[in-house]
Amino acid sequence: MFDIGFSEIVVIGVVALVVIGPERLPKTARTLGHLFGRLQRYVNDVKADINREMELDELRSLREQVKTAATELQTSVTSAASEAQAGVRSVEQQLNDAGRETTVASTADAAAALPAFAEPPVGSPREPEPARQPTLPGFDKI
Repeated sequence: MFDIGFSEIVVIGVVALVVIGPERLPKTARTLGHLFGRLQRYVNDVKADINREMELDELRSLREQVKTAATELQTSVTSAASEAQAGVRSVEQQLNDAGRETTVASTADAAAALPAFAEPPVGSPREPEPARQPTLPGFDKI
């Protein structure tokens, strides 16, 4: 804290002995020791508070950096997802268009390839086929 050498302390002690006197010197030295201890504790508390505030500032700046990075990551993931959805929709649209063209062409080809069937006259009823009973092999003689 202060740059005081041993010789300067001896000079201060001799002057204090002469000025204060030998009867009050021990009590005064004790009081000065207590005050010096309180001063050191106060200085240490202030240093600790300053260090704590510096660490809090560093943590706040780190938190802001993490928030910024998270926001950037979220926006990049969102944009990539929207691009992927747009690509899927585009491919789906192309497949639907190609499917419609193929269906129209194949329906026309199939209709041309099918033979014409004669329909029964409107007034004549169709006879239903007789229902057959299922048979098991070997049990048809019962």
